[in-house]
Amino acid sequence: MNANRSPALLGRSNDSQRAAELRRIKFAATAVLGGCLILIVIARALERRHPAFGFLAAFAEAGAIGGLADWYAVEALFRRPLGLPIPHTAIIPNNQQRIAEKLGEFIEEQFLDAAPVEAKLNQTDFASFFSEWLDDRKRSGDLARFMLRLMPEAIAAAESSGLKSFVARRAQAQLQSIDFTPLAAGALRTFVSDGGHQRLLDDVMAAVHEALNKPETMAAIREKIRAELPTLLKFYRADAYLMKKVAASAASFFEDVRTNPAHPLRGEIDRLALSLIERLETEPALATQLAAIERNLLSRPEVGDLAERLWSNVKIFIERSATAETSTLQRRLAELLREVGAQLEGDPEMRAEINRGCVTAASKLIAEHKSEVSTFIADQVKGWDMGQLINVIELNVGKDLQYIRFNGALIGGLAGLLLHAGEMLLRVT
Repeated sequence: MNANRSPALLGRSNDSQRAAELRRIKFAATAVLGGCLILIVIARALERRHPAFGFLAAFAEAGAIGGLADWYAVEALFRRPLGLPIPHTAIIPNNQQRIAEKLGEFIEEQFLDAAPVEAKLNQTDFASFFSEWLDDRKRSGDLARFMLRLMPEAIAAAESSGLKSFVARRAQAQLQSIDFTPLAAGALRTFVSDGGHQRLLDDVMAAVHEALNKPETMAAIREKIRAELPTLLKFYRADAYLMKKVAASAASFFEDVRTNPAHPLRGEIDRLALSLIERLETEPALATQLAAIERNLLSRPEVGDLAERLWSNVKIFIERSATAETSTLQRRLAELLREVGAQLEGDPEMRAEINRGCVTAASKLIAEHKSEVSTFIADQVKGWDMGQLINVIELNVGKDLQYIRFNGALIGGLAGLLLHAGEMLLRVT
């Protein structure tokens, strides 16, 4: 039946139980004190009949004194005993401001110090948490859906805030500032060293050979030849003869180039490619011309229109994907997130790097804001209702504090008993 009760009801029930226990223990401690006072009266009245009552009276007197002293100490911690304006009482309420400031300083200097914070953070495997979280199919799907639904708002915010124009201008400026000449030279050198220019030549030769063998191409060549021939030669169908010769010569030439790695044309292609690379690396004039072409190309309105159309298409695609219950983009994004989690799980170096990054970021964040945390805690404590706070403290530790009164009465009584025994020994001697 208790399992169906809310946490708030359970909390109030526990508070009621603790309050009842505190009242019982207070009554018991007060009863012990009252018993000591009654015992003093009885023992002193019977002391003349037997010396043992003197020991009992000494025990009761010292126990009463000890119990009263500890009652005063416990009471003075929270309030003024008997409501009297006694100095150095109601210690907690009167020192609320100082307690708040010292508590804030203690949190800042002890709990939020760099060494213990880093030590605690280093015990946490953030990367494994990320990996396990992303590996869950439902979580990755929910995250993908959340990201997609957030994207249209982010795009709209970028457009309304002028961020899109700013990013476009910065991207254009960065592209114009890049010197593409060394990049082009390096890429071309790699392309040539891998034999890419020769494979490109083979592809061109194959494409031209295929085009020449097409009937429509042959017909176009024949018409061109026929248009240039005298009328007499046309009569003898010289155009067909010449066309066949041209096609056969071209086919023979292409086949020769394709099958002969040492063909002069290949050597000429090598020479032209290396010469272009050398010019790109050594001639500033060529670099300047390429830079001018780059600037002219990037400044053309067609490039801006292309970027605008691309942005619009991406925006429409994201908006449609975000509003759909299920979409290819959402599924692919969820799969990508799970793949990231799986790869992270199998890459200890990456996990270690992520953990180091998280520790560094968290340590820096705590170091920068720990004084604010200290101030926040101090302000919260300063604003507490001390009456309510004292009630909470008493409910939680008051029972243990009341046992101090029992101990005070017992220890005081034993001390009084020993002192009385010592006094009697001195009288005898």
